[in-house]
Amino acid sequence: MTTMAERASRGSLRVVGAMLTDIGRVRSTNEDTVAFVAPAEGTPEEKVGFLALVADGMGGHAAGEVASALAADVVRREIYSSDEAPPRALLEAFESANRAILDYSAANPKTRGMGTTCTAILIRDDLLWLAHVGDSRAYLLRESALLQLSDDQTLHARLIRDGVMTPEQAQKSPGGNFILQALGARDKFEPTIFETGFKLRLGDTVLLCSDGLHNLVTSADILEIIRANNPQEACRELVEKALAAGGADNISVGVFRIVDAALARNRDQAATKPIRIIADDAVSPDPVETRCEG
Repeated sequence: MTTMAERASRGSLRVVGAMLTDIGRVRSTNEDTVAFVAPAEGTPEEKVGFLALVADGMGGHAAGEVASALAADVVRREIYSSDEAPPRALLEAFESANRAILDYSAANPKTRGMGTTCTAILIRDDLLWLAHVGDSRAYLLRESALLQLSDDQTLHARLIRDGVMTPEQAQKSPGGNFILQALGARDKFEPTIFETGFKLRLGDTVLLCSDGLHNLVTSADILEIIRANNPQEACRELVEKALAAGGADNISVGVFRIVDAALARNRDQAATKPIRIIADDAVSPDPVETRCEG
């Protein structure tokens, strides 16, 4: 299912985009959750800005699906109830999501050990802030260059950054998918948070994706697909590319383009779809202004 987001920030720029998630060809369940919030013009939420995230759950027995959905719901609720500046609001939202997953695991022994990556962007006016844990990714496409905004928090990525291993050696070495940090893994964690907003330009495109995409689709192919298609079609093409490469994992992607506000204002908003979490009175997602696929 693909949905469209727009009217996401104040000023002359708006965000128009889409998200799509697919179970892939191998997994029996989809443990990914994607979600975005595009506040309507003139609402209090518009002052907060546009929020989008990808969460890739882990833990098996449907627990990964629960962890990623919890993260998406808690982060969304915390961001839009916070009066803090974006870096602090994102940090507190991630901390709350981490605690919610740990508390749920403690109360539901069958889900113990579950966790999730989470890569989120908050766009306000023409500035972007990133919050990130795990190995899902955020990219920026500007003109002909594709820049990875997030840092992979995996064993191999750390060894490469520390100069212990080359990228070529990493490709041939086992353990490349070992994640060093995840929401719900432990009490203490250190997310990557942009302390200063990244200045966006008209025509920029932001991509969010799980490793089910970036492990199978090259950066060159990602760049070509995004440049050749509108966000909705780009999401479909990227997922199809990952499926053609084997689809060994769940595949999630979001493509968001920065456009002139006057062009975005006349587009139709998509229907809202609430975040689905297994029955639990402590979690009651409000579907208004939230688009997602879990």
